[in-house]
Amino acid sequence: MRSFIRFEGLIVIKRVFFSFILLFSVCALAYGQETIITGKVTDAASGDPIPFVNVVFKGTSVGMTTDFDGKFKIKSLSLLKSDSIVASYIGYKPRSKKFKKGVTQVINFQLQEDVTNLQEVVIKSGENPAFPIMRKIIDNKSINDKRRLSGYEHDTYSKMEIDADNISAKLREKKVMKKIAQVLDSLDRIAGEDGKPILPLFISESVSRIYYRDNPSLKKEFISKSKLTGVMGDDYGDLLAQMIGPSMQDYNFYMNWLNFGKKSFVSPIADGWRAYYDYELLDSAMLGGHFCYRIDFFPKSEQSLAFVGTMWITKQEFALKQIDATMGNKADINFIEKVKIQHEYEQVEGGAWLPSKARVLIDVGELSSNSAGLLAKFYVSNKNFVVNQPKPSSFFDRAIEKSEEANLEEEEKVWDTLRHEPLTETEKNVYHMIDTIRNIPIVRSYIDVLKLIINGYYKTGKVFVGPYLGLLAWNDHEGFRVQAGFKTNIKFSRKWVLGAQLAYGFHDEQFKYQAFVKRILNRKQWTTISFRARHEINRLGLDEDYVTEFPLFKYASRWGRYDKSFYYNEYRATFERELFKGFMQQVVVRQSDFDPTYPFAYYTNPFDIGASPVSRTFQTTEIFFESRYARDQIFLQNDNDRIGLESKRWPVFTIRYTHGFKSEFGDFTYDKVRVNITKRVKMGPLGNGYLNLTGEQVFGRVPYPLLGVHLGNEARIYAPIAFNMMRFGEFASERYASIQYRQNFEGLLLNRLPLIQKLKWRLLATANVLVGDRGNANNALVFPAPADKPQYETYPLNPEKPYMELGYGIENIFKFLRIDVIHRLNYLNVPNSRPIGIFITAQLQL
Repeated sequence: MRSFIRFEGLIVIKRVFFSFILLFSVCALAYGQETIITGKVTDAASGDPIPFVNVVFKGTSVGMTTDFDGKFKIKSLSLLKSDSIVASYIGYKPRSKKFKKGVTQVINFQLQEDVTNLQEVVIKSGENPAFPIMRKIIDNKSINDKRRLSGYEHDTYSKMEIDADNISAKLREKKVMKKIAQVLDSLDRIAGEDGKPILPLFISESVSRIYYRDNPSLKKEFISKSKLTGVMGDDYGDLLAQMIGPSMQDYNFYMNWLNFGKKSFVSPIADGWRAYYDYELLDSAMLGGHFCYRIDFFPKSEQSLAFVGTMWITKQEFALKQIDATMGNKADINFIEKVKIQHEYEQVEGGAWLPSKARVLIDVGELSSNSAGLLAKFYVSNKNFVVNQPKPSSFFDRAIEKSEEANLEEEEKVWDTLRHEPLTETEKNVYHMIDTIRNIPIVRSYIDVLKLIINGYYKTGKVFVGPYLGLLAWNDHEGFRVQAGFKTNIKFSRKWVLGAQLAYGFHDEQFKYQAFVKRILNRKQWTTISFRARHEINRLGLDEDYVTEFPLFKYASRWGRYDKSFYYNEYRATFERELFKGFMQQVVVRQSDFDPTYPFAYYTNPFDIGASPVSRTFQTTEIFFESRYARDQIFLQNDNDRIGLESKRWPVFTIRYTHGFKSEFGDFTYDKVRVNITKRVKMGPLGNGYLNLTGEQVFGRVPYPLLGVHLGNEARIYAPIAFNMMRFGEFASERYASIQYRQNFEGLLLNRLPLIQKLKWRLLATANVLVGDRGNANNALVFPAPADKPQYETYPLNPEKPYMELGYGIENIFKFLRIDVIHRLNYLNVPNSRPIGIFITAQLQL
């Protein structure tokens, strides 16, 4: 506290000193001509403005700090001996420039990053003077945090630009780059006279209204106007604008952890601040009518997911007034060289503080010497705040909604009235540059290839051709399998989607096919009806309804040994509708048959096995109702598809009831009830846990392929939804409950080991437990497999003996490889079982 009092005393002395300087300046006006210097300080790599930069006359303390937009204005008398001004800021190399005395002039600075010169905090005797202020910040978080409001809304103008940067000399020699060399040469001025050349790829602007309510916590963005252009055309621009628009860039420093993808960064004002950061109280100043303290903060560990930067804290409310926080390339995060978040806050009615301006920069590093990096820049301006007037919950049914007139082209003068601030000359040029680049023929060819990789389809006119992932496969039953297909896109129709696939196996000499039609009835409250017919081969237990989110695993299952597979014909009608936000209802009527390729049979009359006929095939007719509730899941619309993002906080509940009809097209009557719960568990420094709970009960006497056949995995690719040490169709249960859990420890342990921490490897652990029972009635239907072919047997589980797998591994090897070692702990007496397995998986993650 004494240190804090001493700092307050210094503030008083400082005020007296500046008053004296002001008086001296007024008296000296008659003796010297005034020099006025205005300018702007920007980042040399990105061209973005840098707030909080100290701009002073060299050799003096006369100067100021730049505002949120990097602008400054300083004055002096010509009798001042200095002939230069200096711009300096934490994390950047200082820069000085000469000025002319006695005139008004403009001097701009571009500062280059200096990652090797981060300031060290010097520990002195007594308490750090920043600590009393930090304790006050924590005590007042609940008052200043915008989440204390019952609701708020505001107008938002957002601007987003994505550029290629760090374009190497090797890359410039590539044929495609030579074609745009003339354009590149003209881009040298984009980042300014001292900046690095960047190649613009995408730019968008939008005007929207943001709404928020508490209890329950809901958020909505209504986009009234949107303008975008990119080298990949409009195909992905709208989706990109939804995925990384202003509603997705809402970083709240009053929360203990800030989410960036699946990573969690600790806030510099988190409740446990002393465990993660060092602090230094450096200055005080008036900002926007508020007297503020300047505190710089630094992570205790370079590889921790924490920030370095500066924050200005109001003296009266101990609230954030401005903050500039940067995550550097030493942190344990892949591909990202830098993340910079800048906020300026405004106090609203009710006492809370909301961001009035926000700027986010994400610098993605180049993957090799022959590639370029990416620079994503976001700017958001908020105004016209309305607080404590929350909208009803039904208003938030769609998290992102777009006006039907949002994409209508407007004249530039109309956009000038919509923007909160005018575009710079550089930003105006970007629109023209992107149009020039994407019209170069070789660039269009590269764009087509990139679209194929991202989307899995090749777009030609009104049709997508693909998917390419299933183009070629091999297994011991089909031999080499080739496949081709198509589906229509939004240019064909916004309401109708048509598609088909055709495959052929050169060993079984059979064609497989699929055809479907889908009608989109309502896009606002997503409603569709579809019909599908197909003839295909599948593995026992591989229900495609549950593996659609894991296309790599689905594709890998097409390869290898097919011990238990079957042909089937299916005819299916599906109706789905979002009844309210997060609640999706699906009704499906399905008729299919089962024609095994392995020695499968069942007794049709188990009460008299001696006289009971045996059948190898069967058919089913069923209807199922599925309800899915994901309270905070956000859905985006891309073309004629609906894409769901990962739920951030709340679990996802799914329940399915199935009824089978015995009829001319169905051999059995049965009922099934299946419940599933998934949840991501955020654990801060411990990483992230992923929980998957499933339970199912089958009512009725049916062959085991219609029971709960547990999903195995015979590929060498780890699948989080499978029991990876089971074979396909190894176990089937009439009733069961399972828990699947995986823990990603991020860099918790390995970052502490000196020789390993530079590799940025990450530990992980997995556990699968399954309890099941087949029941005597359904066991009686089983016709045993041949004694010399035990691989074709499907076994029941002992209800008193859970099946268990435990695993551990390392991910982030070379940034994209994951190795899992999984142990099967029991049921090792089952023929062909494996006690241990090693799985290698390719994955891209931060």
